[in-house]
Parts: sequence; structure tokens; C-alpha cells
Amino acid sequence: MDISVDPVGLTPPYEQVRSQIEALIRAGELARGTRLPTVRQLSLDLGLAVNTVARAYKELEADRLVETRGRNGTFVLASRSQINDAATHTAAVNLARTAREAGLSLAEATQILNQAW
Repeated sequence: MDISVDPVGLTPPYEQVRSQIEALIRAGELARGTRLPTVRQLSLDLGLAVNTVARAYKELEADRLVETRGRNGTFVLASRSQINDAATHTAAVNLARTAREAGLSLAEATQILNQAW
């Protein structure tokens, strides 16, 4: 797992770690069931405080991307297809809601989607 942190960047270090792990999961580079490094090991590798990495893992867990199984470690919970399916479904629901609020018909909304495709 290749992660780097810019200590002087505008984004807090825990968010840099969280977003990079999320990106690896979304890209399919970290498959479902993959065990992540321990909080302690990743903090040593990145030169960060243990609490910084722990916060990143907690936020990933809150987003249901990873699962911590006590002393057994932290594992990737989501697969790329599950993440994309969920995001696609959310986008479709938002499109439908916005189109209805704008008074568009299904045909008009579909035409907009086809143009965007």
C-alpha cells in the first residue's frame, strides 16, 4: 500500500491517509478482505502519531469501507463494485429528484442523461 503524507499541506494528515486508502479501495487496488497495516505500523511508516492513523481508520469504518475486527486487524469491507453501485444509485436518485422538482418528464430526464453519457 503506497501512501504518502504532506506534513505542511493544507489537508490534515488523517484526511490525507483516509482519502488515499479510500482511493485505493475505489480503484480496486485494495480488494475486499485485504488486511490493512496495523495503526501502529502505518503510523511508524508514515511518521505520524498513532491517533492520526486511528482517526483515518475510524472514518473509513464510519463510511463502511473498512472493518476493524479487534486484535485481528482492519480489513477492507467494500469491494469496488459495491462502492460504484452505491454511488451510481445515489446519483440516479439525485437526478430523478432534481428532474421531478424541475417539472421534467422521464423522457426529458433520460435525454439529459443520454447527452451527459
